[in-house]
Amino acid sequence: MLWIMGIVPVLQALFTLVDVPFWPNISANFDHTPWVGLHFWDTIFPLFIFIVGISMSLSIKRRLQRRESRARIYAHIIKRSLLLFLLGLVYNGLLDFDFASLGYCGVLQRIAIAYLFGSLIVLHTNVRTQAAIAAGLLLSYWALMTFVPVPRFGPGVLTPGENLHAYIDRMVLPGRLYNRVFDEDGLLQQMSSISVALLGAVAGYWLGGPYSGKKKTVGFLAAGAVSICLGLIWHSLPRPIGFPMIFRLWSSSYVLVAVGYASVMLGLFYYIIDVKGYRKWAFPFIVIGLNPLTIYLVQELFDFGIVVNIFLHGVVDSLGSYRLLVVSTCVLGTKWLSCISCTKSGFSLVDRYIDNLQFPG
Repeated sequence: MLWIMGIVPVLQALFTLVDVPFWPNISANFDHTPWVGLHFWDTIFPLFIFIVGISMSLSIKRRLQRRESRARIYAHIIKRSLLLFLLGLVYNGLLDFDFASLGYCGVLQRIAIAYLFGSLIVLHTNVRTQAAIAAGLLLSYWALMTFVPVPRFGPGVLTPGENLHAYIDRMVLPGRLYNRVFDEDGLLQQMSSISVALLGAVAGYWLGGPYSGKKKTVGFLAAGAVSICLGLIWHSLPRPIGFPMIFRLWSSSYVLVAVGYASVMLGLFYYIIDVKGYRKWAFPFIVIGLNPLTIYLVQELFDFGIVVNIFLHGVVDSLGSYRLLVVSTCVLGTKWLSCISCTKSGFSLVDRYIDNLQFPG
């Protein structure tokens, strides 16, 4: 969420100001790949759904342990899914009431679908079945994209607009397609989203299991490395067995690499924060993590630059070459402060953090 909130403009302004030589070579990683390949930016969305899967698994387990009725759990799952889907439509312009131009798919809608089906599967199956279903979904998606013929183009075509995923979107989805000839959050690749949520649920099972911290860490790192290797191998094999990494299709090889990256990141941060106990440095990220959906929506609907301009408009022209760095940093800081204000116990949380700091002397 920190990347999505706008730390990239801060880094871009900083590295341009101090003339960091490697920045032009890595800057492309802060945008999605045009088609085949993998950039850093492509890993953020599946990582988020992976985290949803972890939380989903732990939450359902606690509810069942408290002996909550399944009817109540169903109601909670459906209510949250519908709310997420509705917020996604609002994000896409539902309040314009131009339904012919409305994008019915999107990030929040995708999370809602993955959460809905993932939760229902977790509620009724054990962890091995969840892993098997996730693998089955990835294999089924590969088979559909490889062997089902598309009118005019035939089977196995993966070019933009000419593959099975794009064809289904054009035939079924109403309103506006995000990519004009297909929607990168479209129908068929929801199979991949659900598999990511289920793999997150498996990680949640391991995280909440009766294992030592070091064993959990090794498990996350090992599983992540295996997943990345499998994804890269699948990507490199020739068609029809191979399935190239394509973010805009959420291809199965891409999912394996992205989930592997997420597992490695989880293992590293779990080791640093939970095993070694280095926690205070993470406070700024905790604030963001408490309000990810809120800040995602609000920054789309509200221009935080207006707030920054109120306080800086008198001096911004005198900042010279530091202007972009100062403005982008202040915009990011304003968004972070809005996360504090949106947190129910935000200010008390800040107070507790300050009270726990140990100052020299």
